[in-house]
Parts: sequence; structure tokens; C-alpha cells
Amino acid sequence: MAKKSTINRNKKRIKMNKKFLNKRKKLKNIVMDKKISLEERFKAQMKLSKLPRNSAKTRIKNRCEITGRSHGVYRKLKVSRIYLRKLCLEGKIPGMVKSSW
Repeated sequence: MAKKSTINRNKKRIKMNKKFLNKRKKLKNIVMDKKISLEERFKAQMKLSKLPRNSAKTRIKNRCEITGRSHGVYRKLKVSRIYLRKLCLEGKIPGMVKSSW
């Protein structure tokens, strides 16, 4: 089980990302547009840098929804490999069985 503080910090980042998503996207488009003057692009870049760092999508870590583990997390299920195996053995995930050869 991961520390509560790291789980809560990641949840805070997810919430902040949703809040600033549209604003960040608009500013990024302005910065990347070569047709706009250099001054306006620079101003947009400055506004972008004023936004909180934790509002960036790259700051969000994929974590297991159940345990909070950060490594070996399946994106589709949002569950770690260890807990996924446990759920499979219990038969709680339909169509998934332990392989043997």
C-alpha cells in the first residue's frame, strides 16, 4: 500500500489538471502557432509558465486505484499487476485466467 500523502498528492494533480486543461490548451496553441507574432507568443508563454506546475498532465502518475502502487499499472483497468493477478485468481475478472504451459 502506498503512502496516503502520495495518493492524495496525485489526486490533487488530477483535479488541478482538469481545472486548467482548457486554459493550458489555448495558451499552448498560441505558443505553437508560427503565424502569430513573436511578442504575442512570448506573452502566451509567460502566462503558461505562471500556471501551477501540478496542472500539467505530465505530472500525473498512473497509480493503482485499489492499492496506490505506481509501478506495473495496467492503464485500461487502472489496477496494478499484483492486484490484477489476485483478482484473476479469485475469478472476479470475466474471461481472464492464469496461464500455464
